[in-house]
Amino acid sequence: MMNFSIEIDSENLFPVIHLRNENTSAEVYSFGALLNSFAIKNSINIIDGFNSPQQGFDNITSGFKSAKLSPFVCRLANGKYIYNNSEYTINKFYMAGEAIHGLLYDAFFSIIDSGADNDAAFVTLEYNYNKKDEGYPFNYTCTINYRLEKDNFLWVRTTIKNNAVIAIPVCDGWHTYFTLGGRLNELLFELNAASMVEFNDKLIPSGNIIPYNRFAKPEIFGNTFLDNCFLLNENKKPACVLKNPKTGLQLSVHPQKNYPYLQLYTPENRKSIAIENLSAVPNAFNNKIGLTILEPGEDISFLTGYQVSVYL
Repeated sequence: MMNFSIEIDSENLFPVIHLRNENTSAEVYSFGALLNSFAIKNSINIIDGFNSPQQGFDNITSGFKSAKLSPFVCRLANGKYIYNNSEYTINKFYMAGEAIHGLLYDAFFSIIDSGADNDAAFVTLEYNYNKKDEGYPFNYTCTINYRLEKDNFLWVRTTIKNNAVIAIPVCDGWHTYFTLGGRLNELLFELNAASMVEFNDKLIPSGNIIPYNRFAKPEIFGNTFLDNCFLLNENKKPACVLKNPKTGLQLSVHPQKNYPYLQLYTPENRKSIAIENLSAVPNAFNNKIGLTILEPGEDISFLTGYQVSVYL
């Protein structure tokens, strides 16, 4: 009997993928290629997700839970940018006058590969973007691989390939909400960053990087409100660690080098926290901070990992 298994539920309009081993499980929706559950002991789900794929489809823009951020991340000022001397305006979702969270959060991904053996269970999903928004008239493919491994690790790799005949601007990220039970105020938090991106009152970067030293060591989150982007330290430590001191349930986030930024957002209900791995800062199509320019036929990958554990 293999240590890992995979099950794909294709009965509904939105196929659901289950990756499992004896300790952990992950549930992935083909809708949005979003992570809806990551559970230890197959019972304690640390993802603040949806009750069903249909609910996700109906409510994705209310919080953008687990949304893929592509080809831009977070906010794009006034939904406008200039590229190759031409001005473009995004047509999709706006909040407070800014285009937010990219163009793929509600895309229907196809399952192109899956499998399981004694080392891992995985699924690979793919979406071909074909100029659906006039504000981003560049073709590209987004491929997402989820891989559940030993030691309660879930690795998520996104690969973007330029299918256009010209170079294109791209950013990448995730908008995943995590919960460890109880209120966020009662949890311990540690952040592997010493600086953050300065925002204006519209949450658009000013271009300045400023010091930040809260949570350099684990401390109770308390009433802290965050909707900020942090520049991660260049070391091998997790980007952040969240722990419930009452239960010992712990999450550590392990982005690799192509995700040098971490956006943190605390919703009003204080039941979860959005921990967003980003390849670039918000409004990168304009400020160019972290922006990737992909040549025709070129691809780039972005990798992050989540580890869940219980120490009590």
